[in-house]
Amino acid sequence: MGKRKQVQVPVEKIEEQNRFIEAIVEKNNRYFAINKRKPKYMITTFGCQMNEHDSEKLAAMLEAMGYEPTLMTNDCDLIIYNTCAVRENAELKVYGNLGHLKLAKRKNPDLKIAVCGCMMQQPHVVKEIKSKYKHVDLVFGTHNLYKFPELLTETMDSHTTLVDVWDVDGEVVEGLRSSRKFELKAFVNIMYGCNNFCTYCIVPYTRGRERSRTPQDIINEIKELVANGTKEITLLGQNVDSYGKTLEEPIAFAKLLRMTNEIEGLERIRFMTSHPKDISDEVIYAMRDYDKVCEFLHLPVQCGSSKLLKKMNRHYTKEDYLRIIEKAKTEIPDIALSTDLMIGFPGETEEDLLDTIDVVEKVKYDNAFTFIYSKREGTPAAKMEDQIPEDVKHERFNKVLAKVNEILADLNKEYIGKTVEVLIEGKSKTDDTKFTGRTRQNKLVNFSVKNPEENLLGKLMNVKINSATTFSLAGEEA
Repeated sequence: MGKRKQVQVPVEKIEEQNRFIEAIVEKNNRYFAINKRKPKYMITTFGCQMNEHDSEKLAAMLEAMGYEPTLMTNDCDLIIYNTCAVRENAELKVYGNLGHLKLAKRKNPDLKIAVCGCMMQQPHVVKEIKSKYKHVDLVFGTHNLYKFPELLTETMDSHTTLVDVWDVDGEVVEGLRSSRKFELKAFVNIMYGCNNFCTYCIVPYTRGRERSRTPQDIINEIKELVANGTKEITLLGQNVDSYGKTLEEPIAFAKLLRMTNEIEGLERIRFMTSHPKDISDEVIYAMRDYDKVCEFLHLPVQCGSSKLLKKMNRHYTKEDYLRIIEKAKTEIPDIALSTDLMIGFPGETEEDLLDTIDVVEKVKYDNAFTFIYSKREGTPAAKMEDQIPEDVKHERFNKVLAKVNEILADLNKEYIGKTVEVLIEGKSKTDDTKFTGRTRQNKLVNFSVKNPEENLLGKLMNVKINSATTFSLAGEEA
């Protein structure tokens, strides 16, 4: 397949959307004059960091229009569900929530309900919403997010469901604002889409083919974030190790890491997700050599069976994966590792499960997102005949999860007595006399400080670890 021509949305289109924002501001000003309050919105996000970042962009548009956020459904003028198609449970939650909104719509006919994200890129889902959830006002997908102000304007003057879902790769859009969820940390997309077509995964069909942003656009965005107080950024892509291949002047991901590392005022750099078939030695060396790149690598293995990995179309074996891990541990002795583990893929045997547990024991993950395989309509795996019974999947899932948590608890105990660098994110959720933050290895730490009255938000602090649980560490200012 030849290189696809990469398209960037012209500035004129963004300016056109800004005019729709201005028109909605006028409507909302009239609303405020009558009701003595701003109209309120709520966004519920399902899925990955990509969806989280898309929701930040939607929130920024809404706040520019004069809306303010709320967590109360009965207080809303606009409700948005940003959906995920990767897991069946996420889809079921969306349908359940939409069903509950029928009553809210009946009580408040002026309530606007919008559904967007990866689920909407599947024709059978859109058909389901149009037939069973007619109280939904707006349906749009992943490729035309920037058009949201225009779509919302059209929805305001309509009483039927507006559907605007594109079935082509999205254009690269620059200049969209984001309402960041965290003051100190920010997600930064470096690319969109995926070319891998793992047999279980719907993402290439919902997010399109790979498109990379230019390095200068990325660097400019990060510099602006840093100027506004961001200390840590996470570079996002479905496969960051493929970054730069679609650009007119290709650039390797390791070089982008070097450029990001040179930004003054930035304290930490993270990235996800890497793919075992594409991660290079240069990326591992960048983690070793660049002081701002954290010693944390999320490298999804999915399972430990080479037979199943081939069936999944992952393009690496168990042995290939373990060699990458050994390389990373050799070059970066204090590295922390996380992964994705899929249990119950079609054809999985007890022997395959033991291979997965063997990988868990050899790697010793600091975290593992463990989940049960579920059919995704439109993927090759959904048509495979050797599906695993649900009770067997759950039994195997529990075995793997128990091993993951056992290892994680042991790893955390090894931190007791050590001093670690923590980026202070705020007060602890469990004890407001203490602070919370994360280490470079992404470990959550709750700790006491010598001067709790001092403004410590965003500061780097050395913390001595005194105790550990399976999922967090506790200590005191060193």
